[in-house]
Amino acid sequence: MSDLEFFVFLVPPIMAVLIILNLFKRKHKFQNLPPGDMGWPFLGETIGYLRPYSATTIGDFMQDHISRYGKIFKSNLFGEPTIVSADAGLNRYILQNEGRLFECNYPRSIGGILGKWSMLVQVGQMHRDMRMISLNFLSNARLRNQLLSEVEKHTVLVLGSWKQDSVVCAQDEAKKFTFNFMAEHIMSLQPGNPETEKLKKEYITFMKGVVSAPLNFPGTAYRKALQSRSTILGFIETKMEERHNEMNGNENDLLGWVLKNSNLSKEQILDLLLSLLFAGHETSSVAIALSIFFLESCPAAVQQLTEEHLEISRAKKQSGETELNWDDYKKMEFTQCVINETLRLGNVVRFLHRKAVKDVRYKGYDIPCGWKVLPVISAAHLDPSLFDRPHDFDPWRWQNAEESPSGKGGSTGTSSTTKSSNNFMPFGGGPRLCAGSELAKLEMAIFIHYLVLNFHWKLAAPDQAFAYPYVDFPNALPITIQHRSSNKLNHHIITSNSSY
Repeated sequence: MSDLEFFVFLVPPIMAVLIILNLFKRKHKFQNLPPGDMGWPFLGETIGYLRPYSATTIGDFMQDHISRYGKIFKSNLFGEPTIVSADAGLNRYILQNEGRLFECNYPRSIGGILGKWSMLVQVGQMHRDMRMISLNFLSNARLRNQLLSEVEKHTVLVLGSWKQDSVVCAQDEAKKFTFNFMAEHIMSLQPGNPETEKLKKEYITFMKGVVSAPLNFPGTAYRKALQSRSTILGFIETKMEERHNEMNGNENDLLGWVLKNSNLSKEQILDLLLSLLFAGHETSSVAIALSIFFLESCPAAVQQLTEEHLEISRAKKQSGETELNWDDYKKMEFTQCVINETLRLGNVVRFLHRKAVKDVRYKGYDIPCGWKVLPVISAAHLDPSLFDRPHDFDPWRWQNAEESPSGKGGSTGTSSTTKSSNNFMPFGGGPRLCAGSELAKLEMAIFIHYLVLNFHWKLAAPDQAFAYPYVDFPNALPITIQHRSSNKLNHHIITSNSSY
């Protein structure tokens, strides 16, 4: 046997041994994977994980797995081996180590419909650049000097159309409010105009596809959404061309600001604006609908809100001012407690998609590089070890115990409040903390201000929020409304002659 023949003869067994050793080494390296069940091949446990459930719970899947395996467990979700975290500490660790140990990793179908340049799916420097654009446009100065008055205007337009003893679908009304605000904020589109209404119609079709199964076949919601996406992008592109032809560009909206102050390509701008329209419209509208739902069954909170906003309104009347300002907004202290509690109990964003980019060890468990990681924010928000009576709507938990009315306080003191705040992450955290978080809270506060000053409401038919996993009211939250007496106030009582 020649040397060459001998070498060729030895290669296969040597390679086999090396492969076996590598597999053994890797298996040994990750012998401390969290417990769990990988489910069926490819499908894993995805169907069970995505089964709808009440939005004020963590659902049967999470409840069962936590009871069996603990707050950190392995599974196979969205076609990938996955580490699921209901542990608040691990959730914070994942979000704070974005770009170092973990990175954003949404399913390919999300990028397919929002666009490959969407800020939601971008990572690294491109995400940082797009996020900085959003932060610069949503600066504190712009919130104070421009966006507050725009939010107020759109709130009055929606609530001013509500008639005495009528039934309105609160979720649809909230979506009307946030869509029209974002359309003006992004492209200076005015509510009620034909082009705005046409865009809204396409956007509704688009949204149905975003939350549907990614089946790209004729007639499916996903295929229709892709078609609507093309129509929406064509509309935005036309607006871009109009701006280029203008002598003096309009920097009061996001489109004008981006065209003048960024180096993004046309495709990048299109995807950025579409993703911001999606993020700014959907999450804020659901949060507003949730606040209406929770407050309807908490008259004590409505009473305290009313007193807070009556005091603001009386001060406005005495000063002769006609619009809310930043000082008024900062006086809405209990309103912020209601907003926090709505976001904690309702959990508009229930979990995030991440991927480990390095081998990680946490609390003795191995998280292998390349595995999907799901920090489940809602599980921490509804954890009884972190929040007293977590399934109760208790805005007073965000105040100190001595400020809590008898029988309502969920807080046990300042340390408990601090503990809750440290585990409260409705807008994510770390480098990917939601750029529009302050705007979302401003929208909720101004809407609540006008709502409690002008209306009593009650459910017109049974309804509740479900997680699909996106949060939605199946019946669009129908409520019967009655106007409050306007004898005591003039300035912030809405007339009913608005057309919207």
